[in-house]
Amino acid sequence: MLRKYTLEFVVFICGATVMIFELVGSRILAPYLGTSTFVWTSIIGVILGSLSFGYWWGGKIADRNSDVVSFSNLIFLAAVFIGIITFIQENVLIEISKYIKDLRIGALLASLVLFTIPSIILGMISPYAVKLKMSSIEKTGSTVGNIYAISTLGSIVGTFSAGYFLIPTIGTLKIVIWLSIILILISLMVNYQKNLVIREITLFILIIVLYLTGMKQIKQISNNFIDVDTEYSRIWIYDDYMKENKTKKSIRCMKISNEYSSAMYLNSDDLCFEYTKYYNIGEYFMPKIEKSLIIGGAGYSYPKEYLNRYKNAKLDVVEIDSKITELAKKYFKLKEDNRITIYHDDGRTYLNNNKKKYDSIYIDAFRSCSLPYQLTTKEAVKKVYDALESNGVALINVISSIEGNKGKFLRAEYSTYKSIFPKVILYPVNYPHNEDLVQNIIIVALKSGEDIRNKPSSKEIESYLGHMWEKKVSNDIGILTDDYAPVDYYVAAAIND
Repeated sequence: MLRKYTLEFVVFICGATVMIFELVGSRILAPYLGTSTFVWTSIIGVILGSLSFGYWWGGKIADRNSDVVSFSNLIFLAAVFIGIITFIQENVLIEISKYIKDLRIGALLASLVLFTIPSIILGMISPYAVKLKMSSIEKTGSTVGNIYAISTLGSIVGTFSAGYFLIPTIGTLKIVIWLSIILILISLMVNYQKNLVIREITLFILIIVLYLTGMKQIKQISNNFIDVDTEYSRIWIYDDYMKENKTKKSIRCMKISNEYSSAMYLNSDDLCFEYTKYYNIGEYFMPKIEKSLIIGGAGYSYPKEYLNRYKNAKLDVVEIDSKITELAKKYFKLKEDNRITIYHDDGRTYLNNNKKKYDSIYIDAFRSCSLPYQLTTKEAVKKVYDALESNGVALINVISSIEGNKGKFLRAEYSTYKSIFPKVILYPVNYPHNEDLVQNIIIVALKSGEDIRNKPSSKEIESYLGHMWEKKVSNDIGILTDDYAPVDYYVAAAIND
């Protein structure tokens, strides 16, 4: 016999577990598959489908055999299958990302393998609880309504708890283990007489795993591997080497949700990624740079270069994630400087509210697997245009080809900038004459449409300017707007072809 309100408490906790599990699921997939619309669609679709099947199946089983022991076992099974994820997730995701190149198929398969069974079992709990709670047929409606209202309330609490506190504070795998531990304790609360030894052993194993996970993180930190969850992303920082000119240079990398976002040499202040050097061509179009804006901080590679290169200039940097700035200060040699002002804000939100004028604006927030589409649209480009001085320049890093199916995003963004700026130029970074290869391409947009005849400030700048794309860019993709910006689909074409 269950105590009063025990069922309500169990349903509340399981409702919270569902939403925490769903949000954490995105962080489990992120280091291997990114955080694009396809990843979120797969997670939400698989979990909703599994819950629906669980509601149906749980109701069928409850009609045949509804007792406290079975209900307790059901909760215990949910705990076991959630706990199993901690043991298999890394190998599953490594194999999927290695052999399946289509992001849509990979994200769907990963979600099916990792989240289907736990979600089905969690879905079975509410209809089973309804059956146990049912005292008379006259109160069927109110009983069902109460149980599902409590489950939904738990889901709301779980959503805010995960998003505002658990993910940035505890970390992904620890949350999964804690969910499993809590569900085992709940199953024991419902019925502690049956299968007690099995549950105690499982609980003991999970506590050991929780301890070892903490020890593993300590060891990783001591070996310069950092795995951090923030409000926005899952971040890896680690030391590696770059083979360049037959010599090995030690570097430190930052990966944000499966993508290299920053790198620096450990023993040099030189820029590590080739495309970041191309931002310096801004000085050719705007020789006297005094105040600039950079959207996208990450490891602050180019902001550091900017401050070293333009000794009297000031710089505003917009980085949405304050935790990333903390990590950049700790691991990427970002120092305090009264010439730099850092705003922890969404890039588009900053542009919407901005009243300043800049000589140059650099946008380095676009990645190859997931893009903040709100920065790609005509409305955003107009904000960039308005934020520039009359002869200012905007430089935007895009990862794409120029022509073909893989170049859809570049052509869409090129057309979008052309709709606002009088002059737009492309600079492919690695292969200046290859229109089909996916690579970093710098879009240069000039607020003044006048031809520039300045003398390059150095041989280096002259060599970068020599990469200018002189062929015509196909005008076959429409401009991007806030209402219609299918950038994830354009990017998928580049990745999956």
